[in-house]
Amino acid sequence: MNLFRLFGLSFKTQALYCAVFITRYLDLFYHYVSAYNSIMKVFFIASSGYILYLMKIKYRPTHDPSIDTFKVEYLVAPSLILGLIFNYNFSVTEVLWSFSIFLESVAILPQLFMLQRTGEAETITTHYLAALGAYRALYIPNWIYRYFAQGTVDPIAVVAGIVQTGLYLDFFYVYFTKVLQGEKFELPA
Repeated sequence: MNLFRLFGLSFKTQALYCAVFITRYLDLFYHYVSAYNSIMKVFFIASSGYILYLMKIKYRPTHDPSIDTFKVEYLVAPSLILGLIFNYNFSVTEVLWSFSIFLESVAILPQLFMLQRTGEAETITTHYLAALGAYRALYIPNWIYRYFAQGTVDPIAVVAGIVQTGLYLDFFYVYFTKVLQGEKFELPA
């Protein structure tokens, strides 16, 4: 297996995640929290940009855009509308933050659509998707903790997180019943 082969990864999903981080972390330029916070925000944006560079320039021959055909405007437009409607303060940064939360909840759809089109995926791709899904699923205990420890709940993040976790359920079923048993990831026919 060639470690630097990109077949099976959706450029559109990666571009959506880059947009999520850019719009979410705009406060980086005017609101200082801590060095760690600023460094992590820069890291998320820079690493997302670097992944896009690798996919479009350096490893372009290994990427197949003919199977990465999901129309991202179907995700961006509703996320923007939801961000305009549901926010905590009608300011540019707050609307963009809300937009980023909604967009992140559906950013995985182009990748899942690619999986559906091909019907199979390499093991490394499935582990990558499982890590993304686990990252989101781990927010649920965090919400519960914050509710009981701090008495706060962020309804925008909770609703978007539930949507995102729900999108992963079918993938997780196949992942746990096939990949973790040593079988190849193949969607049921």
